[in-house]
Amino acid sequence: MVDKEKKVVDYEKLKRTVEIGVRMQDNVIDATPYFLEENKKQALGERRIGLGVMGLADLLIYCEKEYGSEEGNKLVDELFKTIATTAYRASIELAKEKGSFPFLVGETDEETQKLREAFINTGYMKRMPEDIRQDILKYGIRNSHLLTVAPTGSTGTMVGVSTGLEPYFSFSYYRSGRLGKFIEVKADIVQEYLDKHPEADPNNLPHWFVTAMDLSPEAHADVQCIIQRWVDSSLSKTVNAPRGYTVEQVQKVYERLWRGGAKGGTVYVDGSRDAQVLTLKAEENTIEEQLELLPEEKEDKETKRAVVLVDTIQDLRATDVTIGSEVGNICPVCREGTVEEIGGCNTCTSCGAQLKCGL
Repeated sequence: MVDKEKKVVDYEKLKRTVEIGVRMQDNVIDATPYFLEENKKQALGERRIGLGVMGLADLLIYCEKEYGSEEGNKLVDELFKTIATTAYRASIELAKEKGSFPFLVGETDEETQKLREAFINTGYMKRMPEDIRQDILKYGIRNSHLLTVAPTGSTGTMVGVSTGLEPYFSFSYYRSGRLGKFIEVKADIVQEYLDKHPEADPNNLPHWFVTAMDLSPEAHADVQCIIQRWVDSSLSKTVNAPRGYTVEQVQKVYERLWRGGAKGGTVYVDGSRDAQVLTLKAEENTIEEQLELLPEEKEDKETKRAVVLVDTIQDLRATDVTIGSEVGNICPVCREGTVEEIGGCNTCTSCGAQLKCGL
């Protein structure tokens, strides 16, 4: 979405992408199999979708704007205003083509008009441009909600961009997950910059290369509130706080989020959990654990697989140990720790791998 040569956002490309995204997600509602009649009635009745983003930090870096700065926040505000207004206009066009979402349609024209008037007078809709509000009165709108921002932790990492709304945790860090205890992750955007600027010092990057721990908790909160103005559902954003942050300081951050209009908030104080997904160094790795990750090139691969498989089967038959992701199981990653519920996730007590979270 950025013209990298001009260092500006390509707003026309952004608008086209949003329009396609709205239509695609609206189609998904009809293509989805519903196993419960109540779910089907609700989903088809409100036709709620959730267009989101990832790579916001990359966009700011390409535009040479500092995440959390006054200049950066102005760009973020304009960016999400464009996404929101384009999405709502696209949904109105879909309503002209396919009809409004059923919960906005009354039994009579008079009842429908009252529902539409109530819709455009909600707190969020009052901030929308007047032409959008009037078009909803006239034509209705296809979707009750259009926007949200998911964490995109795995998908963002997979495609090599910053996750969700977040700044980079660091441009080189370690991630604990299903593939290993500590996996080093390096941001592609840094290497891209160094390739274009071979004279640059990788240890002294320009000021617009901002990481999560460079920002004050207040700066994190302010970015979230700016974005929330233009997002009709809730969004995922972590306010990172340094070690030693007090309960009173955390309280003030939540109050700041509330005053700024955030629908929710997460404050994470570095080191406050026994195991955390992102760390700046693999401080818990032992030499033995690192050696286990190295390929044993001298052994024939097929022979090695057979030996491991047979040993595993014999071990399981000889004991009542259960290897899995449920509480009380032996961790399938390190085969050493037990799985316990920590912070809402089934987590290994030895390697810290988060094996199962939520439902």
